[in-house]
Amino acid sequence: MKLFWLWILGLGSLMLVEILSLPIDQDQQPRPEDVQLAESYLSRFYNLNPRGRVSGRRIRSTSAMDDKIREMQNFFGLQETSRLDAETLNVMKEPRCGVPDIDNYSFYPGRPKWKNLTITYMIAKYTPDMKKEEVEESYHSALKMWSDEAPLSFIKVNRGKADIVLTFARGTHGDFYPFDGPRGVLAHAFQPGEGMGGDVHFDEDETWTAGKQGYSLFAVAAHELGHSLGLTHSRDPSAIMYPNYRYRSNTQYSLSKDDVLGIQALYGKPTRKEENQQAPKKCDPNFSFDAAVMIADEIVFFKNRYMWMRTTQTTYWNRLKESPSSVFLPSISSHVDAAYDIPAKGVAYIFTGHKYWVVQQLRMKSQAGSIYEYGFSPRVRQVDAAVHIAEYGKTIFFIGEVYYSYDEHRRKMDPGFPKLIQSDWPGIPRRVDAAFKLQGSIFILSGAKSYQYDFRKKRVVNVISGNSWLGC
Repeated sequence: MKLFWLWILGLGSLMLVEILSLPIDQDQQPRPEDVQLAESYLSRFYNLNPRGRVSGRRIRSTSAMDDKIREMQNFFGLQETSRLDAETLNVMKEPRCGVPDIDNYSFYPGRPKWKNLTITYMIAKYTPDMKKEEVEESYHSALKMWSDEAPLSFIKVNRGKADIVLTFARGTHGDFYPFDGPRGVLAHAFQPGEGMGGDVHFDEDETWTAGKQGYSLFAVAAHELGHSLGLTHSRDPSAIMYPNYRYRSNTQYSLSKDDVLGIQALYGKPTRKEENQQAPKKCDPNFSFDAAVMIADEIVFFKNRYMWMRTTQTTYWNRLKESPSSVFLPSISSHVDAAYDIPAKGVAYIFTGHKYWVVQQLRMKSQAGSIYEYGFSPRVRQVDAAVHIAEYGKTIFFIGEVYYSYDEHRRKMDPGFPKLIQSDWPGIPRRVDAAFKLQGSIFILSGAKSYQYDFRKKRVVNVISGNSWLGC
């Protein structure tokens, strides 16, 4: 028996020696091209010192490389292994902004900002990937995200000098930060200041788009313009200022909390002039509305960031409440363009520019998203009016001289739209300012008049002055 156990122990020792003598799996070691990619990445974005030379031999401190890998892993919330593991390399290979992730670099010395809150911008060169108007709308929408949350305004100029110049370029393009071809670095921007300060450069070797294919110019521009205003990168993956490109960001039409805190730390909160403004002259014969909607049992009318609420309860019909819209909708800083309600869900949708908000009760709301989620073309900048017809499960959107029909059940725009308003809505003016549905009729507000429209018979049954709804 003793001999048997000695034989077993000997066999185990031999197996252990054999296992220890096996070569390390090469797949667990970073490939030379991965090491080269990591060195380039860390040099560009984490200030890793370039290789030095001693007697013709290249040297680099391994600990310096490890420290920078750990710093990068910490920034992106990865496990801090200090090794080029698969997860770390995958993040390094993602398309991203060309601005470094650390603060002590030449892009942003001293955390500068623009002294003038009215900032001019110029489009120096367009991309052939997109229509000219799509490029302009992408920039306009991106700038609006920042002006919605800070006391900033942006003016487009076509000649002369501008604070921010937006352009497309390839490879080496005169700023010591050459582009690297498709993927990799998508764009970069410079701090506020003179000369090249504030300018944004986009890599023309990428495929730019206003839709889902290629890279969203709107999403990348929103990020880069944050740099142009003085912001650095954010560690928050939901933030516009997160350095890596996220394919869902082409539908992110408002700033994250982290972005808001950053821009307001530089420029302060947006000025809400409407709180100090006098109420619009509702009984002026030329008075018109911006939007109208039913919320619970009240008709809510909007005009110039002001609102009136009239109850539909017969006993209190003459009771009218009014206030700046910021009192009841403090998160909506822009004036309301359109609104509609779905009584079965107990919610209303409030539209401001290219964004919409979901309101369950006044003072209670949650940001929802972009009007482009409905299927509108990028050329559509805002909705003029909207109304939901519960009997058909359709929401009608009025935009300019046309209208769209949206199926709320299928969450899809009906085919064949847009159509001309005057072709299908007899008796209604060619442009609609506001609309709401009450007691089986649709009320269309256009200019100074209110049209009661029977949507089943497709005809106007009554016309009154619009401000009659406000007791005038």
